[in-house]
Amino acid sequence: MHGLIGRLRATPGNRDELAAILLDGIRGMPGCLSYVVAEDPNDADALWITEVWDNAASHEASLQLPAVREAIARARPLIAGFDSHVLTRPLGGHGLAQD
Repeated sequence: MHGLIGRLRATPGNRDELAAILLDGIRGMPGCLSYVVAEDPNDADALWITEVWDNAASHEASLQLPAVREAIARARPLIAGFDSHVLTRPLGGHGLAQD
């Protein structure tokens, strides 16, 4: 499996709108096992995105899907920056199949 955890900052006051766009753009992503958008309780403009994919190629391919490209285009003006981005190798967990 392939995992990503990232913290991004919305432009001031736009976190809810950005979260809605990110959540709307995730339908029909082959290979996506989990995609979670969460508010940072300590920062009114920050979101945490946690993703689990069957492999890195599926994640890379998702960036070419029309719905994902459209979501990225809509979200871009609302993103102030990325604070952190970490690659992980998920071992399993609730809701994830273990090989």
